[in-house]
Amino acid sequence: MIGVFDSGIGGLTVWREITRILPDVPTIYLADQAFVPYGERPEAFVCARTLTCVEWLVEQGCDPVVVACNTASAVALEAVRHAFPSVGVVGMEPAVKPAAQQTRTGVVGVLATAVTLRSARYAALTAQWRASAQIIERACPTWVTAVETCETNAQLQPCVEACLVPMLEAGADVIVLGCTHFPFLLPWIERSVEAWRVAHAAEREVRILDPSPAVARQVARLWKPRSSPNGTHALQRFYTTGEALRFEQAASFWLGQPVRAASLTSALRVPA
Repeated sequence: MIGVFDSGIGGLTVWREITRILPDVPTIYLADQAFVPYGERPEAFVCARTLTCVEWLVEQGCDPVVVACNTASAVALEAVRHAFPSVGVVGMEPAVKPAAQQTRTGVVGVLATAVTLRSARYAALTAQWRASAQIIERACPTWVTAVETCETNAQLQPCVEACLVPMLEAGADVIVLGCTHFPFLLPWIERSVEAWRVAHAAEREVRILDPSPAVARQVARLWKPRSSPNGTHALQRFYTTGEALRFEQAASFWLGQPVRAASLTSALRVPA
C-alpha cells in the first residue's frame, strides 16, 4: 500500500495525483487533524507528530510513505528517513528550483506556512537560487484554515488577494504553492491573478507551480506492485486523528466525491 500523511486534508491534493497515475494501487491516507494546522506549531512538536503518524502507516504495511505536508517535510523528513531506513519516503519541497528557472522577471513568490519558511531545509533550498531570482515569501495560515473548514464565502477572495497581490506588485511572474492545502484554492488564486493583470494592463504571464504532480510521479517510480493475500481489498482508506465526520465533509467537498473515514483518536491522539 501507499501511505499518505498530512496534518489535515491538504495532502489530498497529492493523494489525488497519485491515484490519478496509479488508480488500482491501494492507499491509506492519514490526517493528523487533532493538531492541524502544523504551520504555527513548534518544530519539535511537528517532528514528533510526524514520526508517530508515519510509524502508524508503516505498521499498516505502507511502503512508500508520502509526507504530503510541506511543514512536516521541512522539519522532519530526515528524521523520518533515519527512523525508517527500509521504507521509501517521499517528502514535499517548495518548487523554488523550477520557479527560478522559469521566471522571466527575475522575481518568484513563495506561499507557505511560517514553519516551512523559517526551516533550515527551506533556507538551504533558497540559498541555491537567490542568485538567480529574487524570492519573496509570504506565510498564509488563514488559507489552511479556510480549506480545513471549507470557508469559501465572500471573505475568501480578499483573503487570497491579501497574500498574492503584494507579490504581483513586486514583479513576481511565478508563484510557488508551498503548502499542500493551497492547490484546493487554485480557482481563487487564478481569479486574483487575472483581476490584477486586468487592473494593471499587465501583459506578463503568471505561472502557478504546484509540486503535487511531480511528487506523484516520484511515488510511481518507487511503487513496487505487491500481491494481496485475498486478491481484493479496499483500495482507498482514510483515517483522521480528529473527528471522522469533519474529515469526511471537507474531503468530500474538495475532492467532489463521497469520502468515508475512520477516527484514530484512541491510537494517535496523545501528543508524542
